Amino acid sequence: MDEILQFIKRFIPRKLFNTLAPTYHYSLAYLGSVLYRHPSKKLIAIGVTGTKGKSSVTEMINSIFETAGYKTILLNTIRWKVLDKTEPNTRKMTIPGRFFIQKMLRRGLDHGCEVAILELSSEAAKQYRHKYIYLDALVFTNLTPEHIEAHGSFENYRKAKLSLAESLLSKLKKRSVIVANADDPEAKHFLEYGAREKFPFSLKDAYPYVARPEGIEFTYKGVHIHSPLRGLFNIQNALAAATVGDAFMIPLQAIKDGLEKLSLIKGRVEFVYAKAGQAFDVVVDYAHTASSLTELYKTFSGQRIIGVLGNTGGGRDKWKRPEMARVADTFCEEIILTNEDPYDEDPEQILKDMLPGFKLHTPTMILDRRAAIHEALSRARAGDVVLITGKGTDPYIMMANGKKLKWSDYEVAKEELLKVLSKT
Repeated sequence: MDEILQFIKRFIPRKLFNTLAPTYHYSLAYLGSVLYRHPSKKLIAIGVTGTKGKSSVTEMINSIFETAGYKTILLNTIRWKVLDKTEPNTRKMTIPGRFFIQKMLRRGLDHGCEVAILELSSEAAKQYRHKYIYLDALVFTNLTPEHIEAHGSFENYRKAKLSLAESLLSKLKKRSVIVANADDPEAKHFLEYGAREKFPFSLKDAYPYVARPEGIEFTYKGVHIHSPLRGLFNIQNALAAATVGDAFMIPLQAIKDGLEKLSLIKGRVEFVYAKAGQAFDVVVDYAHTASSLTELYKTFSGQRIIGVLGNTGGGRDKWKRPEMARVADTFCEEIILTNEDPYDEDPEQILKDMLPGFKLHTPTMILDRRAAIHEALSRARAGDVVLITGKGTDPYIMMANGKKLKWSDYEVAKEELLKVLSKT
């Protein structure tokens, strides 16, 4: 359907298209729900939104509910799952088209699933892809500037996020739950939106807590939890998931076990190992904003960081290009700028737009992403960490004229790492 829309868009004046598009999107959402007989009405549906941490929180919630014995459906940027059958998300979309979502929910319901956990984005809200998904709960992680050019302003971006909570205002479901990160100043808007049950959480709820190279440790309601996942941000993500579990009366032991057994979230602080004796770390991460880069780099502050990063084209948030460069300039010892998803923009110009952000270091520009990764690995010394950011599990590099190059940062990094290590 979305391909048809893009084809039609070429022949309709922009003003007319923008006028008709909302009706088109809304109608599809309604038809999809009707066609698959409103499956979310019969499921516990939990949505997760925010700027950062959405995929990680959905994975954590899923692990908690599975540990507690529930059969689950999971849709996020990383993968789609019904029961124990999982497949990678290859659509380059957090939420695919309306028919796809409703079909997945119906399939899960027909296979005995009781809970659906969905990552929800502002772009999806803008196109009404969330409509007729009847939520029992919405989780708010945080809100920082992103997609501002697409939405027109930060206020519009917030409004799009808040619209995801609209179904909580209805009386269609027994539960109407908001779980919100009270440490974020934007949380008040979500907590005041009108959900009947409000569950704020804060980092202070995890005290005593610590983030070490070997993982995170924190306390939740008197229960000590240790996870191999890295970074202070993952304590916040785990708190969000634990709060959801608690809101749905999951036993504390199941919350603890569910979080502790989740040892990897694909594309999120994912370590790449090629062979025994590897003297430096290589990490792939989805971080693609200044704030997410900051948190990632802080996690590895005890190591010499070699950063591989770029920026997205297609007119997406050009303002953040020098901002991300400033973060890399602050935390990295060496920086390699490379192609990410140029879409219809000049890849070289995207990287040039980042250059004003560098004051301490002169970055190396290598457009070929594979060559850039190889160069970074070649520069690594014992104890260093090479952080390859921006794509995570993204399956393609998006090019001009709708072309796309099949891609995996993890697989490419592993292949190039083997080449580098074979020379030593």
